[in-house]
Amino acid sequence: MNSIPMPDILPMTIDDHADFAAMMSRTPGVVLRNADGYAATQRYLARNPGLSFVARPAVGSGIVGCAMAGHDGRRGYLQHVMVDPDYRHLGVARAMVDRCLAALLAAGIEKVHLDTLADNRDAHRFWHHLGWDDRRDEIVKFSRILVADANA
Repeated sequence: MNSIPMPDILPMTIDDHADFAAMMSRTPGVVLRNADGYAATQRYLARNPGLSFVARPAVGSGIVGCAMAGHDGRRGYLQHVMVDPDYRHLGVARAMVDRCLAALLAAGIEKVHLDTLADNRDAHRFWHHLGWDDRRDEIVKFSRILVADANA
């Protein structure tokens, strides 16, 4: 059994960006892209106030979890839900996701989407465990990069 205490779940602010980027860099199955830079994260948080959360450990510094959420006025989106491996199986991700979903619902959003990388089997198991549906058989996602940088 894990004896690490449950971290504090707090609203994410732009002051969390350095810790957020560091966590993305060290988390298996997560890719740090240009769109995760300071300015882009600042725009995202400003457009979606109070919808994203971080987990701060009771002892130490940095963050050990993150869940970002936003919406377009119709549908919500979860992004960058991640928990440090040492803090998994404590309910950290579920707690952050629950807060994101409650905030989205309070904003009038009734349906939420998320994406995972195709080879991130741990994420697939986690989302299935929480009751999310894999809709790959009925939804095809298209993306287009608008700049000359494949890491956009």
